Amino acid sequence: MVESNFVQNFHIFESLIKPSYLLESPYKEILMAAARGDGKLYSVLRKARLSEAAGEKIIDDLIDLNILKLEMSRETPLRIHPRHKIKKELRTYRIQDKLRFVQPFMRFWFGFVEYYRQELACGKGERFMENFQNHYERLRSLVYEQLCDALLVKHYEDHAPLKSSGSYWNWDSEFDILAVTDDEKLILGECKYKDRKVCKNELTKLKAKAVRSGLDVNTYALFSKDGFSNELLQCKDERLLLFDLDDLKNLL
Repeated sequence: MVESNFVQNFHIFESLIKPSYLLESPYKEILMAAARGDGKLYSVLRKARLSEAAGEKIIDDLIDLNILKLEMSRETPLRIHPRHKIKKELRTYRIQDKLRFVQPFMRFWFGFVEYYRQELACGKGERFMENFQNHYERLRSLVYEQLCDALLVKHYEDHAPLKSSGSYWNWDSEFDILAVTDDEKLILGECKYKDRKVCKNELTKLKAKAVRSGLDVNTYALFSKDGFSNELLQCKDERLLLFDLDDLKNLL
C-alpha cells in the first residue's frame, strides 16, 4: 500500500507539507530528531545540533503551527529541597518534556520520508521502502500505545474516571502507560504489538521495572495484539487487567 499509494504519488504528498519551510534547516532537523528518537526535548535539540535558546524558539513556532505538541513530564523532581543530597551520577539529570506530532502523517514524513526525499522525487523508492519495512515497528507501536491509553480511559470512565493517564518516564525507565485514579491509585500498563502471545514473564519484568522506579502500583494492565498465554488468562488476580486487539472495538 505504501509503495503503490505513496511512492508512486510522491509529489502529491510532498505538497501536503505546509508551510514549505518545514523542509528547510533548521526546522527539518528538529522534526527529524523528534520523529526518529524518543522525543525528549533536550535530546531532540542535541540531535538537531542546536543551542537550547535557538532550538526552543523554533519549537515554539512548530507548536504554534500545530505541527508539534508538548507531552509534559509527570516525574517527581529528584531534589526536593536545595540541601537535598542526590546520587552523584544523577546530579546532572534533567527532567524533560516530550515532543509529539499532532498529525501521524507528519511523524511518518520526518521519520521515514525526509531522509530519502531527493531519491523519491526522482522516482527512486527502493532505499526508502527497505528502510520503511525494517523500521515500520517504530511507527505503529506509538499509535498502538496511544490507542491502548484511550481504551484504558474508556474502561474506567463509567465507574472510576481517571485523573490522568499517558506515557511515563523517569531517570530509570520508561513506561507505555501510567494512569492515576481520583483516589491516587496507580495503574501501570505495557503495550505489545507483536505477532506472539504475551506471557507471564512480561508481567514479571514490568513489576521489576516498577520497583526500580519506586512506583507503588495498584493495578497492572497488559495490552496485546496477539492475545495472552493460558497462564495469564487463568490468572485470578484482581490487580491485573488484560486487553487484546478485539477490545479496541470499544473505541469505535
